[in-house]
Amino acid sequence: EVQLQASGGGSVQAGGSLRLSCAASGFSFNDYAIAWFRQDPGKEREPISCIRNSDSTSYVKASVKGRFTISSDSAKSTVYLQMNSLNPEDTAVYVCAAAPARYCTAYGTAGPFGLWGRGTQVTVSS
Repeated sequence: EVQLQASGGGSVQAGGSLRLSCAASGFSFNDYAIAWFRQDPGKEREPISCIRNSDSTSYVKASVKGRFTISSDSAKSTVYLQMNSLNPEDTAVYVCAAAPARYCTAYGTAGPFGLWGRGTQVTVSS
C-alpha cells in the first residue's frame, strides 16, 4: 500500500524540541522527495521543508532555518524533521507529503505533492 505515516507530534513548552517522522511505504523512496507542511485552522497550508531522498538535497523555510532540520534515512524509508527552540507560533498540524524529487525546490509549493500522510499535532505552550 502506498502511504505516508507521520508521527512524533506532541505538546511541549516553548524552547523545547520535537522530532517528527514520516515513514514511507509502497513506492520507490529514492525517486521521491518528502516535504513537511504545517497548517493552523483558518490559515493557509505552509511549506516548511523538503528533501530529495536520493541525495539529501534539502530546503528549509527561512523563518525556521536554524531551528528545524530535515533529514532522510533511505534504509528506513523515513524522513525526519528535527524541531528545536520551538515557540507558540510553531503550533500547528504538521503533514508530510511526497512528490517526484524534482519538485523539491526552494519555492516549496504544495501543488506537485500528490501523496499526503495524516497530520501530527504539535502544540507549543508559552
